[in-house]
Amino acid sequence: MTIERFPVEATHIMMFARSVGDPNPVYSDPDCPAARELGGVIAPPTFTMAGSQFDPDNPIRPKIGEPWFGSGREPSGAHREGSGILHAEQHFEYHRPLLAGEVLTTVMVEGRRWSKESKRGGLLQFEEAITEYRTIDTGELVVTAVMVKVMPPKPAAAQPEPTSPEPTSKES
Repeated sequence: MTIERFPVEATHIMMFARSVGDPNPVYSDPDCPAARELGGVIAPPTFTMAGSQFDPDNPIRPKIGEPWFGSGREPSGAHREGSGILHAEQHFEYHRPLLAGEVLTTVMVEGRRWSKESKRGGLLQFEEAITEYRTIDTGELVVTAVMVKVMPPKPAAAQPEPTSPEPTSKES
């Protein structure tokens, strides 16, 4: 995910916290003691995932005037190809609290790659996608997000079922 400009707004933080059911006032009230101690309203731990809405190339972001494959009462007709990649894990490391009013940018960093034999047979390929969230003005690293993707083995090509010969009848 590449984001040139991700504004961290207090209202966005509050709506995000409400959407995940977290009533902690540090996410909405700048006058609560914890928010005052930290310098203002802070973002919840997984908030940076909302930054995907600021990535113009994100395939799950609706685009005005274009069909969208997402949820809705009526299907849009848009189609999204599956990649076969599974989102296995997500980790966040906060280097300091993320404050309302900051503007972030992202830097993608290559992560580790490894493989593991599947219990069902075949080789699973794992790969880390690391996103660094940095302040746009100074480049200070605020959050590091590590997503672990797994690429399962491709299924073997479907083989036709063996056919048995037609029964023969003996005439006497």
